[in-house]
Amino acid sequence: MSVIKTVALLSLLTIYEVVSVGDQVGDRCRCINKETKPIGRHIAMLEVKPQNSHCPEPEIIATLKRDGQRVCLDPKAPWVRKVLERTNATQTT
Repeated sequence: MSVIKTVALLSLLTIYEVVSVGDQVGDRCRCINKETKPIGRHIAMLEVKPQNSHCPEPEIIATLKRDGQRVCLDPKAPWVRKVLERTNATQTT
């Protein structure tokens, strides 16, 4: 691999790490408390943050329709998995 390609690749990886670290609050997980009760019909938007070196689990943050409040969802809850599947299905079609 040429020097230019190597430098470009390292630059991109560094930028990616800075962006992903910048998304975390103080280099830790945002979601400490997670909602386990079904609130699917109240969700306006979902934001999925993949796991990284600062947070071992993916974080799923829902914005509620009524007041715009942001709520962390339990990624292991069956109803959350169904909501994610439906969201992915509608985004890919």
